[in-house]
Amino acid sequence: MGNDMLHSASFPAAPVYPFASSFDKGLPMTVISRFAPSPTGFLHIGGARTALFNWLFSRHHGGQFLLRIEDTDRQRSTEAAKAAILDGLKWLELDWDGDVVFQSARQARHAEVALRMLDDGTAYRCFCTPLELEAMREQARAVGKPPRYDGRWRDRTDWPNAPHAIRLKAPQSGETQVRDLVQGEVRVGNEQLDDMVLLRADGTPTYMLSVVVDDHDMAISHVIRGDDHLTNTFRQVQIYKAMDWAVPAFAHIPLIHGSDGAKLSKRHGALGVEAYRELGYLPEAVRNYLLRLGWSHGDEEIISTTQAVAWFDLGHVGRSPARFDFQKLDNVNGHYLKQADNARLAELVAPFLAEALGRPVSAVGRERLERGMGGLKERAKTLKELTENALFYAKDRPLLYDEKARGQLGAQGRGALEAYAGRIAAALPAGAQWLQGRLEEEARAEAERNGLKLGQLAQPLRAALTGRTTSPPIFEVLEVLGREESLSRIRDALALDG
Repeated sequence: MGNDMLHSASFPAAPVYPFASSFDKGLPMTVISRFAPSPTGFLHIGGARTALFNWLFSRHHGGQFLLRIEDTDRQRSTEAAKAAILDGLKWLELDWDGDVVFQSARQARHAEVALRMLDDGTAYRCFCTPLELEAMREQARAVGKPPRYDGRWRDRTDWPNAPHAIRLKAPQSGETQVRDLVQGEVRVGNEQLDDMVLLRADGTPTYMLSVVVDDHDMAISHVIRGDDHLTNTFRQVQIYKAMDWAVPAFAHIPLIHGSDGAKLSKRHGALGVEAYRELGYLPEAVRNYLLRLGWSHGDEEIISTTQAVAWFDLGHVGRSPARFDFQKLDNVNGHYLKQADNARLAELVAPFLAEALGRPVSAVGRERLERGMGGLKERAKTLKELTENALFYAKDRPLLYDEKARGQLGAQGRGALEAYAGRIAAALPAGAQWLQGRLEEEARAEAERNGLKLGQLAQPLRAALTGRTTSPPIFEVLEVLGREESLSRIRDALALDG
């Protein structure tokens, strides 16, 4: 921008959002929170927890949860990251109200506010060149001071006809205070905050300005975010006050650390939300686990979404960093697997099975999966484990037997198998009910007749039917596979060499 002044009238009026409340009109406040990720990477687990806390807080108060994509960093923002954020929130079932707001589409509004501040005298033009700013920083470092802008253009009016930034005319004495709903009252001396840039020399707004304008225009009542943003808050509060806007309530949540207390990294679990889906976790389990990372309700560990909405408040958010623990997540996920509908689990595990098989799961395989899910899900903590346990239901004959299974199919095991197969084939002819209770009765009788323990028959039977030595209850497996498939698999095992 040169010496020719730009005025607010050059920009479109601020958009009116259909979800905006009466926040600035002195009427009863509607709770409106927002999740505002930057699409420079995928939705990581810490961001997912922030979204969850905002969603729960708004749903608890009967308010609104809005989504804003802060995509003003055009070089680092990607369409793939935007899509991943939306997909991750949808998978977690964190529905937002209204349309997604893209910050990049609102740059004219952000600039309009900066120019209004210029007109009001709460901002000023700064004609410092990049070289001058760097020299200023070096000089401060040389005397052991933090590198800050020295305010040299704060009161000048001898403006050259040259590009310039617009800076906030920040208070130079006193304190800026924030009554944080998690951290308590926090404050900073204003002498520690310099006159930050609102509008760059190329006319683009800075992050600090854009966030405040968007939160104001979207009528955000509560800003709930990670405590790494706490230092930004003091500067943002100064913009609110310069504009004479109501300041929202702030709640800064401690970050998530690894199980060893170190900063969360990929080895700890700092993965994109899509990775947790690929690892075989259920969305309701991830929500439950994230809820307990930094928030508590007595000793409750398993908390349904309905309960979470009813109970959630900011007063029970802790001030210490939470620790991410995969073992605890596995245990929570295992609980939700056991509670899940069998048909739903069969649907969820089918893609994992298809990948393992190299082909889609057949209709017969899907039917077996659903019928056998009751026994399968008792022994799994993730969909990946469930896939491994369920493979034998979806595989084609002949099965591949692992080493331990082959060990069960020696001469003695095959002898017991052959006798049992002949017995059930005769006792339960085609058309008879093939039920696990009757199949177990026949097994016990056959074992007793031959002076065997039941396990001496059950283990070779398990190896023949599954190719492994671990499975759901073996008579349940017999029933799920059905008469013809069960007898065919036993015949395959009896035909083994050795």
